[in-house]
Amino acid sequence: METSYDKILKSVESLNRAEQLRLLCELAEYLRANVPSEAHTSILELQGLGKDIWHGLDAQEYMNRERTSWNE
Repeated sequence: METSYDKILKSVESLNRAEQLRLLCELAEYLRANVPSEAHTSILELQGLGKDIWHGLDAQEYMNRERTSWNE
């Protein structure tokens, strides 16, 4: 059973290169104009994320261990 997509693809394949490029441009413009933009996440929403991982660790001690590992 041939789907709508298959029918459209066959139609596009029958176009010459210039027509295919024109269709591609017009389709891209259509999508830009008609697809709602996705909601953006604020960087501030990440505040405190993963804080439990660092609980009880001394920051300077951690950095010293990391720097020492670079030379190994």
